[in-house]
Amino acid sequence: MRVFYLNEDVITIRNMLQTINNVKNGLNPEVLEEWYSIIEKDAKSKCPENVKDSIKVIRNPALPLKFEFKSSKRALPWIISSIENHLEKMPFATRLYFQKLEEIIRDEAEQFYKKQSVDADFR
Repeated sequence: MRVFYLNEDVITIRNMLQTINNVKNGLNPEVLEEWYSIIEKDAKSKCPENVKDSIKVIRNPALPLKFEFKSSKRALPWIISSIENHLEKMPFATRLYFQKLEEIIRDEAEQFYKKQSVDADFR
């Protein structure tokens, strides 16, 4: 009977180690860069031609964990969609990182569209 518990304990420990490794690897700069690239390519493939060139990811060479996601405000819906489409495939820590990025992008998009709506009301 004790062997069963030992095997169960070993499985639990292995699962915990795998989770720890996923978290550790998820914030690796190369992993983040790979996911930024995937999202950039996906957003460019879905958006209209007139905004494709505005979507760019720039990695800071001096600070390996610092990235800039540059785009026109009109490209934001496709960037958000691309992030959402890839979240489930990401390691846990990477997913949290991109969920936060998506939240920031959504806030900027809402401010932009609110401002456009207010400006249109005054015309």
